[in-house]
Amino acid sequence: MVVLGIDPGTASTGYGLVRAEGTRLAAVAAGVIATRAGGALERRLADIHAEVGALLDEHRPDALAIEELYFGINVRTALAVGQARGVVLLAAGQRGTDCRSYTPQQVKSAVCGNGRAAKEQVGRMVVRLLGLRAMPATDHAADALAVAICDLNRAPLADVMRSVPA
Repeated sequence: MVVLGIDPGTASTGYGLVRAEGTRLAAVAAGVIATRAGGALERRLADIHAEVGALLDEHRPDALAIEELYFGINVRTALAVGQARGVVLLAAGQRGTDCRSYTPQQVKSAVCGNGRAAKEQVGRMVVRLLGLRAMPATDHAADALAVAICDLNRAPLADVMRSVPA
């Protein structure tokens, strides 16, 4: 199973593809979709949509996992992150890719065992869990890999729940 994890933002959207083979996890790709500061919002959102669409087309993940909004940030930032989330979900929806959302606390808990873990701890655990030689280039890429790991840790439960009749 391959999951594309996304850490949304209008300036920098982190992405991380993680493959699970049994209990073993491996990073497939990670990086950041950076948009031009000061550029028109609609252009920045179009760029994020196009880049996420290209990742989905190239890697054909089984699912997309995306971080939910953190409401401790200011309203302007929350609206911008919400718009970035929207274009990411649109790209996945256009391709029929399953999507799941996780709070920052769920991601930190799944990766570190502590929902209040610091960013540095998340990055170190991502390196350890994926057997990477070095930390991902940015916090956004590390966070996106963590979102994918969170989903893969929870995916067997989600698959079981989908198979239970309502």
